[in-house]
Amino acid sequence: MAARSLGRSVGRLLGSLRGRSGQPVQPLQPLRGMGAPRRGASGLSGSAPAAAAAAAAAAQPGLYPALSAQAAREPAAFWGPLARDTLVWDTPFHTVWDCDFSNAKIGWFLGGQLNVSVNCLDQHVQKSPESVALIWERDEPGTEVRITYRELLETTCRLANTLKRHGIRRGDRVAIYMPVSPLAVASMLACARIGAVHTVIFAGFSAESLAGRINDAKCKVVITFNQALRAGRVLELKRIVDEALKSCPSVQHVLVAHRTENRVHMGDRDIPLEQEMDKEAPVCAPESMGSEDMLFMLYTSGSTGTPKGLVHTQAGYLLYAAMTHKLVFDHKPGDIFGCVADIGWITGHSYVVYGPLCNGATSVLFESTPVYPDAGRYWETVQRLKINQFYGAPTAVRLLLKYGDAWVKKYDRSSLRTLGSVGEPINYEAWEWLYRVVGDGRCTLVDTWWQTGGICIAPRPSEKGAEILPAMAMRPFFGIVPVLMDEKGDVVQGGNVSGALCISQAWPGMARTIYGDHQRFVDAYFKAYPGYYFTGDGAYRTEGGYYQITGRIDDVINISGHRLGTAEIEDAMANHPAVPETAVIGYPHDIKGEAAFAFIVLKDDTSDSDAVVKELKSAVATKIAKYAVPDQVLVVKRLPKTRSGKVMRRLLRKIITSEAQDLGDTTTLEDPSVITEIQSAYQKCKDKQAAAK
Repeated sequence: MAARSLGRSVGRLLGSLRGRSGQPVQPLQPLRGMGAPRRGASGLSGSAPAAAAAAAAAAQPGLYPALSAQAAREPAAFWGPLARDTLVWDTPFHTVWDCDFSNAKIGWFLGGQLNVSVNCLDQHVQKSPESVALIWERDEPGTEVRITYRELLETTCRLANTLKRHGIRRGDRVAIYMPVSPLAVASMLACARIGAVHTVIFAGFSAESLAGRINDAKCKVVITFNQALRAGRVLELKRIVDEALKSCPSVQHVLVAHRTENRVHMGDRDIPLEQEMDKEAPVCAPESMGSEDMLFMLYTSGSTGTPKGLVHTQAGYLLYAAMTHKLVFDHKPGDIFGCVADIGWITGHSYVVYGPLCNGATSVLFESTPVYPDAGRYWETVQRLKINQFYGAPTAVRLLLKYGDAWVKKYDRSSLRTLGSVGEPINYEAWEWLYRVVGDGRCTLVDTWWQTGGICIAPRPSEKGAEILPAMAMRPFFGIVPVLMDEKGDVVQGGNVSGALCISQAWPGMARTIYGDHQRFVDAYFKAYPGYYFTGDGAYRTEGGYYQITGRIDDVINISGHRLGTAEIEDAMANHPAVPETAVIGYPHDIKGEAAFAFIVLKDDTSDSDAVVKELKSAVATKIAKYAVPDQVLVVKRLPKTRSGKVMRRLLRKIITSEAQDLGDTTTLEDPSVITEIQSAYQKCKDKQAAAK
């Protein structure tokens, strides 16, 4: 009887993929995930739980700076008790950290053993099995599906057993090529449960890009859907997988789930996933993993050449994801956490899956787009699901800003307490709109700056009521010790200074290596400034010690000897009321060496684009300097963005430097036709300039 009951609950979950959901499960109060029964202890001394002390940092005067100083000065004393109190251990760790940036050696919680899926599922099922783990906001508007922790654990176990039956063992690599869905989350957790390594490959990559990542990781199994739905469109995932696997000799099986009722080609190595899972038991013994065993690898997007698979390990990553989720967003038991990122990106890994689930939270899975079926989609979802924390990309904010305030104000957003920005520095106008229009001027807004793995600088945590400056990440998270470096490689001291942003001390959530090429990892992150981790970004530090990210160092233009971040120019122009989006790049100039080229998107009701361009140039001259004024400003309908919301500036650079015939990998673009649009606009601009001469 119990087995049949378990089967029905998993069947309900799988049926929901194709729109056959049963009655929604009523949400119960989720667990905090702190201090649950443990299968082991750390062996460290300590009094009150360290996790509770860290959580109190935002409420008790004087505690935040004291904890921040301790994390920087005594990492073992800070992180050791946190790991003991926050995570469920099989075997206690004997060494908190063993790190050396001179050779990129990074190790945390050595000797400890645990299982990540137990931390994300079993501990919560023991206490409150019917608490809601996931709310899947499907592409079809208004059709959410709620998945309890019990259902997610059962599904994860059945999927884990299916993987084992088809030859997957500890250390094997599994590719997950799926859109945002409960089954994608279960696939990640199933790998973690049996000690396999997952690599989630964004379900927008081309067959060629998919094959490159599968081959680099030597994956034995691919998990995918027959098709995907996005903004009402059908995407042929299985067909793309079939094309990719023509050149992937390591793949032995393809597990195919069904998002739609449509039939797809099934070959000899293709296995219908739901049918196989139905044969398996709803329990699976978790594999006990070492703290530094590989949990997953995630490939960078949009790059040329060899794929770069960044490796994350078990305990340190999970602890850091859980703590940043809890403290940056002020997450409390019972909250509905809405991160609208795709799970194919690290944001989705850390703040859709691992961080929230480790904390026993209810996490929203957003399958659709911000403008489907209209520009009110996010806010209607907030109203219907009563989301408390909303975390999205600045590019989506700027897109929605263009549609005006009415779409926001149409819906009740009173449930919101915290708003978050992720992906790139947010410009002032977008920050103000998000704060004043979306948040009604009452929500905490955290502009978060990352390194792969998790948030490193954000306005919170802090002392209670501490100031938040618009469009600024501000405060390093516990254990993050930033330094600014000048061009000679020397540390820049004091305030009101700028430089290359480095981190001087290891933190638990950082990447450990590049899969199969540790030297490349060393060269990318530790070679430029020996003894320091180089983030690739530039930053400005205020007199008060706050940090503002100025953009990628490789997005610095050298105009007649003046070094200038493109983000500074973008910010100056984006404050114009008629300009919701801008992208600035550098290009070769015969006299200046380099000059700035600006691409701008205008609001639909803008009548005089020439006047706006003049105003923009004047604004840049006033706010920065005359030398910073872009030599060319091109009005375009939209910018080339990935589905995660990042502007692909390298494509813009290639278009204006006559390299458009070799654009490289464009499969992550939301809509590749944008390239043709921009090329056409640029050609018309050149023709107009030629005629004027």
